[in-house]
Amino acid sequence: MKNISKLITSYFFGWLDNKLVENKYLNLNLHGKEIDWGRVIPYIIIHLSIFSVFFVGISSTAFFVFIMMYAIRMFAITGFYHRYFSHKTFKTSRLMQFIFAVIGASAVQRGPIWWAAHHREHHMHSDTIHDKHSPKAHSFFWSHTGWFLTKANFLTHTKMVKELSRYPELRLIDRFDIVIPILTCIILYGAGEWLLTFYPDLNTSGLQLVSWGFILSTVVLYHSTFLVNSVAHLWGTRRYDTDDSSRNNFLIALLTFGEGWHNNHHHFPGSAKQGFYWWEVDLTYYLLKMMSLFGFIWDIRTVSTDIRETNQIKKPISR
Repeated sequence: MKNISKLITSYFFGWLDNKLVENKYLNLNLHGKEIDWGRVIPYIIIHLSIFSVFFVGISSTAFFVFIMMYAIRMFAITGFYHRYFSHKTFKTSRLMQFIFAVIGASAVQRGPIWWAAHHREHHMHSDTIHDKHSPKAHSFFWSHTGWFLTKANFLTHTKMVKELSRYPELRLIDRFDIVIPILTCIILYGAGEWLLTFYPDLNTSGLQLVSWGFILSTVVLYHSTFLVNSVAHLWGTRRYDTDDSSRNNFLIALLTFGEGWHNNHHHFPGSAKQGFYWWEVDLTYYLLKMMSLFGFIWDIRTVSTDIRETNQIKKPISR
């Protein structure tokens, strides 16, 4: 009984404190595909929890919160986790960096240091056997949702992100990243109950806002961003003759605020603008430009005309 209690306690604290788990995994000889079942269970639970929307009902308030929670967290992932933390395509203040690191962590995709480290490795080894989430080197399922559920890929390769690791607040977010989604749920629940008490005509509640604003929006956000790893390396058009199988996919670009222009991105990762031509919708870039007008970010890097026009395939390859 004592051993079971110790195991449960260890799992609970390990779920809250990533450092405890990383220290344990560093001492293991991991080959890269051992599933971390302790992390899989919560991942499965959040997917099953989407059925709660049928029990809490719907209201215009809940639907609005769903859209807003999807949009602001998608932008935090695409604009900051990806284009800022991973590729440094613009500059910003330490405060703004922290704010969007927190918002990004609320999307339950780990902290910015872990995210950026793995993404930089993806670009170093894209579509080779060393690419952790290549559908070409591994499988579609693995690239879409399997790779981040392993023990080996739970580890943060800090050598890839030394400049980010020097910020104690970012290290703190990475270490206790699960705390932020929990607080997000508490805030949504409190807001819903407050609205139920003072504005009952809105027909919402705490559980309804958690169900729509966090659970459903998180699951949709998950699989929209995961499509970039999986589908955007299999189906779409190729403008550039890159060393990988990256493709431009209009539908994914719409869902992910511009990340679907993936072949463009692999041609020149240093651009904050991934829709290289005016007809390639890139909502993330539009929002970044708007932030620059107010001085929240600056020194935005984009692709030059010369780079944009080089290495193009004469006739785009579709699939």
